[in-house]
This record gives sequence, C-alpha cells and structure tokens, in this order.
Amino acid sequence: MAKSKNLEQSILSVRDFGPIAQATVELRPLTVFVGPSNTGKSYLAILLYALHQFFGAGGVGKRSGPPSPLSYLWRVDQDEPAEQLTTATKWLDQALDLRDGQNGVEVTLPEEVAAVVRPILGNVGDLAPWLHAEVTRCFGVADSQSLIRHSGGKSARVTLRTRFGGGSTDAPSASYDFIIGRSQQRLTASMPAELPLRIRGVDARSLRRRALATFLGPTMEIADLVLPYVVGTVHRPAHYLPADRAGVMHAHRVVVSSLIGRASRTGLGVESPLPALSGVLADFLERLIELGEVEPQDGATAQLAERLETDILGGAVRSRRSAVGYPSFLYQPANWKTNLALMNTSSMVSELAPVVLYLRHVVRPGDVLIIEEPESHLHPAMQVAFTRLLAAVVRSGVRVVVTTHSEWVLETLANLVRLSSVGKSGRTKVSPSDVALTPDQVGTWLFEPKKRPKGSVVKEIPLDVAGGTFPAGFDEVTEALYNNWAEIANLIAERGE
Repeated sequence: MAKSKNLEQSILSVRDFGPIAQATVELRPLTVFVGPSNTGKSYLAILLYALHQFFGAGGVGKRSGPPSPLSYLWRVDQDEPAEQLTTATKWLDQALDLRDGQNGVEVTLPEEVAAVVRPILGNVGDLAPWLHAEVTRCFGVADSQSLIRHSGGKSARVTLRTRFGGGSTDAPSASYDFIIGRSQQRLTASMPAELPLRIRGVDARSLRRRALATFLGPTMEIADLVLPYVVGTVHRPAHYLPADRAGVMHAHRVVVSSLIGRASRTGLGVESPLPALSGVLADFLERLIELGEVEPQDGATAQLAERLETDILGGAVRSRRSAVGYPSFLYQPANWKTNLALMNTSSMVSELAPVVLYLRHVVRPGDVLIIEEPESHLHPAMQVAFTRLLAAVVRSGVRVVVTTHSEWVLETLANLVRLSSVGKSGRTKVSPSDVALTPDQVGTWLFEPKKRPKGSVVKEIPLDVAGGTFPAGFDEVTEALYNNWAEIANLIAERGE
C-alpha cells in the first residue's frame, strides 16, 4: 500500500456491513471504489457520508449548523471538578492570548490539560443511538437489520481510526468503534495516553467568540475544539451526488411536490404510497432547492465549474428561482441565445449539471465531494476529460470519493499518477499536461465478491506500471470477448462461410 506523506491518516474499516465481509480503506485526497455491481461500493460511500454528518456536525472547520453531537452531550453535565476547571480555564485563557492576531496556527495541549480532555473525547457511549439514527437515515432504512451482512454474524462493525506520525504503524492513533447489532448498538472510543491532542485551523477571534458564546464548561469547550483533530478528515463538510443524477434533475420538482403533499396529509389517516427517501437523496434534493439562494463563489472551484461547462458540456448551466421561490435548472448551449430545460438536454448534460452547480455554489477547498458513477451517460472521451477535471478538483484542495465501473476512469488516473514522476519541464512534451496526482494522493480499492466468507472483501489495487492502469479485472472481460470472437471466427472458417 502506498504510504501517505500526510502527518495523519484517516482509515475506515468495516466488517459484515451490507454486502461487505471485510474492508479497510485509507481515505486519500482521491479515493476510488471499483468492482462488480452489488459488492458494497455505494454502501461504503454512504456510510462514509453518514460519518461525516455525525462527526462533522460541529467543531473546527464547520461553517454553520448546530454543535457536534458530542458537544451536545457534554452540555448536559456542567459539573467539573474545581482543580480540572481551574487548569482548563487558565490554559484556555493563555491559548487565546497566544493566538491573538494569528490565523490557522496549531496549538498542542499541555499534558495536564490533555489528561482531563481525553476521557471526555472517549465519553461517547450514550451517543450510539445518535450515530445509528444518522446511518439509518442516510441509507433510508427503518432499522439496522438490513445493514448487517446476511450470512455474517449478529452484528456489523465500523471503525474509524486516525493514525498520526506520517503513517507509521507504530504511531499512536485515535479510534471510534461502532457495533451495529440487530437489536442494540454500541459506540466506544480509544484515546491512548501517548497521543498528543491539538487544536488547529481556527483564528484567534473565532476561538474567542466560541469561548464567550458557548454554554460548555472550559474543559468541554477544549474537547470540542480538539474533536476535529482526533477524527481526522471526517470532520470536513461532505456533499453526496447520488447515482442517476440525470433522473433526479429531470424529476426533482415532481419528487419534492409529492413529498410536500404527503407531509400535508400527515395525521389525516391517509396512507401514502410514496416510500421514504434515503438521507443522501433527501440531502441532495434539499441542496438543489437551496441553490437559488446561494450566490456563486469565487475561487478555484468556481473556475473548475466554468471549465467543465466549456470543455465538456459545451454550454452553461444555470439555476433560476421562480416567483414562489422554487429553482429551475437550465442549459444554454454555446452560441445560443435561448435556454433549454434540463429535461430537453442530453443525459450527459443532466448528469453533470449537479457537479457544475455544486462546484460553483457549494463545494469549497477542504470539503469532501462524493460522486457515484461519474462515468454515467458519458462517452469514453468525455469520461477521460471529466476524470482529468476531478483530478484538478483534488489539486484545488477538495477531497473526492468516487464509485466507478469504468476502465477509462482508471486508465486516466493511472496516466495522471505516472505523469507526476515526470518533472514539470518534461510534462510540456505530454498533451494534455496541466494536472498530475502523486501516488500518495490516490487510493484505488477493489471490491471483490467471495464465496467464503460470502460477501465482498476490499483490497487496494496498486498501479500496474507495465499495464498502464489500476488492474480491476476489466482486461479479463476484454480477453473473454476476444476469445469468444475467435471461437465464432473458427466456426465460420470450418463451415467454409
């Protein structure tokens, strides 16, 4: 496995979860899930999104929204021992003074403060129902029964581990372990004594505002500020673009209208035939509704949205808010003076329109963008171009997770990783050469179905330098088709036809 150069690694492990028997995945700036259908790629992607929603609901790095579930729990009990209270208050005041006028610096807690914060970070047992509720919401299921591998045991296990020290296996790590049972759930944490605790990425004024405005005690406040450090990348805001985006973009008005109608009949004894939406789809629809109120951004992601329109879509995607406040989405082909409704455009335009809108209005550097099947409805040439654009998104500071069945996506990524071994001056001899990704920025994970244990096992695919791809078994399909062609050709030759 390629070793990350980052000071910390976020590692997600699951056992007996959905179709997955076992998986351990390191979350890189670009993380790719590949494999046959029904092997758990979307399951793991949705689970990752649920963890972002849970651990990233507050703390450092959250732009808006409620405090984290952990800090909510910590608010319940404000009784702190006098000695602990004095130690935490004194250090927090000193930290505020030291950070005054500095932005984004990192502060390491002295051991006497860290010693009283670690138990708070590990006090998560009562939060198991919260995490369970978020996971089931994101999957759109009523309970956890369907999330446990059918031929597995009586529970599924999810472990989120943040390893510090540049990826060494001997480095200290913080972890949260979630057991999903058929009737109950359990959440535990591990915060080893040798693990240093840090606060990072907040300017002094922001930290001072939090300290003045919060209802937390000083120790709990410090714990809430440390939380993003110990949970790693999952504290970042995450955005999920589900499969069949084209269909959703075509039908979002009908879906939302139907849901509103169902809500208005609640309590009247009317049974609705409409099923509940999964959380990822509901969040996607909610974001589409909000887009009309969000101003376009400046910066790298907005520029990439424009590049996607110019290089791939051949036209501009826009949102227009109606008199009643509901947005409609339009496409204006290059050199046209009129707009087209998305339902009158190609599937490629409808499929990529949400990506344009998210890059322009929603996603910022530091966020996580999860895209199911980015190759959907795209010609192979456009798959290559879009994969290159996703690499540019990663280079802009956005972390990207994709699920894919496309050989073109993997071969393009292989070229981009290989290109990083060529000096910048040498890249000018390669076309196109505007973007490259280093090996530690890309993680490609194969979901392989197994008979024993019945379920999929996930392993990392190393780059095949000789073959020019991340080998995911597509060559076996090509070879089988060629052999079938040869058999047909031999039969025709034998018959003299």
